[in-house]
Amino acid sequence: MKRQAVFWMAMAALAGLLLAGTVIAWAQKPAKPQAGAAAVNVPKVKEFRIERSMSKQAVACIECHKQVSPGIFTDWSMSRHAVANITCLDCHEGDKADPGVDATHYKQYELSNNKWGTAEYRVPVVAVVTPKTCSRCHPDEVKQFDRSKHAHTNEIIWKIDLWLKDGMNNAVERASGCYTCHGTTVKIVDGKPDPMTWPNVGVGRINPDGSLGSCSSCHTRHRFSIMDARKPEACGQCHLGPDHPQIEIYTESKHGDIYAAFGNTYNWNAAPGTWTPGVDYRGPTCASCHMSGAGTTLTTHDVTERLSWELQAPLTVRPSEFAAFPAKTNWEVERNKMKEICLQCHSQQWVDGHYQKLDEVVKNYNDIYYKPVKKVMDDLYAKKLLDQTKYFDEKLEFEFYELWHHEGRRARMGAAMMAPDYTWWHGFYECKKRFCAIMEEAQDMLLHNRKAYRYPNFPGAGGDTTPPWVKAPAKK
Repeated sequence: MKRQAVFWMAMAALAGLLLAGTVIAWAQKPAKPQAGAAAVNVPKVKEFRIERSMSKQAVACIECHKQVSPGIFTDWSMSRHAVANITCLDCHEGDKADPGVDATHYKQYELSNNKWGTAEYRVPVVAVVTPKTCSRCHPDEVKQFDRSKHAHTNEIIWKIDLWLKDGMNNAVERASGCYTCHGTTVKIVDGKPDPMTWPNVGVGRINPDGSLGSCSSCHTRHRFSIMDARKPEACGQCHLGPDHPQIEIYTESKHGDIYAAFGNTYNWNAAPGTWTPGVDYRGPTCASCHMSGAGTTLTTHDVTERLSWELQAPLTVRPSEFAAFPAKTNWEVERNKMKEICLQCHSQQWVDGHYQKLDEVVKNYNDIYYKPVKKVMDDLYAKKLLDQTKYFDEKLEFEFYELWHHEGRRARMGAAMMAPDYTWWHGFYECKKRFCAIMEEAQDMLLHNRKAYRYPNFPGAGGDTTPPWVKAPAKK
């Protein structure tokens, strides 16, 4: 009886605190970045709050957006954020000194036709919500994301694709194409985002606060639905086309066929970390294999985990050996994590056989196609029959690029994701054609000491060749 009395007294005291609007909070200091480290998503103070109400400014945001942007309001109202009493201001409120504060938003507090648009409700608002903001409530997810290829994909394309490094496409082509998926450097000009860099939800976006990436690449605004991110169509926004057709490969595979047949029965809204194969879904999606947890493998927002080969690289290497972005992983450990996912639905013999075949595909591509062509290209450059001033201004440079960047990737990725048509017809078959065309031209050039024809008027070139992590020199 005495224990019961103490328990109910404690509960009554807690209820009194909550009814009084008291905030219960605790904080954990973020880890300090290593000296000399590049800008990363350093989490803000971790916070846990129980609040019984919201500020009048937060109410004003909601009531105003009901009128001026009802689609945004409706999405938010149906989100888990709304249920948890997370309002516009929790994500969009900034400090007056923040570089991303939207100067034009202040004009919204000078309205005469909207009772919520008055100075009484004025707060600094940032349009660009970043992973640093999200880290207040999702610190682990942001830390995992920050070490992934997704967060650094802007840097990766600068290093391996040469379109940017050599300035062979222009600002408009980059802004409307490359940077839409890979992310751009968001610039604030005269208190508002530069239209050439915003809107942008590229997964490797470089934000005004120095953080990397955009959570809304996968968890689209303002619903931020876990269902949205779990479906393969979320990944298919960027992973498609001639150079990385993962969504097409997935659709061809048996996994994609099962999803097409049974996807409407999946429990897409299972809580994070609990989405279970055989219980919540029958066949995996991209997220099931690369991010969601199963068995002893934990959920992660680092898509570089579980990879044992770097299949996008010109020469296939282990992720830790990928010069453009060396992963701090051990490929055998990561392969075993992925195998654990596979073993939820497949036998050990099936899984081991799949990886043995994939390793043979990698060896086949590296030794038979890539290395011989790379050698003959090096010979042509050494003899100055190909010019090294710019890339893509000579035919063989296009041919070699497409050998690894197009059909070479399709062959390797098709094998990794069990899509035989992409491994053969879209992959190795096309590799053979490309290989023979390159060798025929190269051998003739070497035999006759003939220089390659250079395109004198290469279209759409002239893009800035300064990498985004290098600061431009100060103007005198």
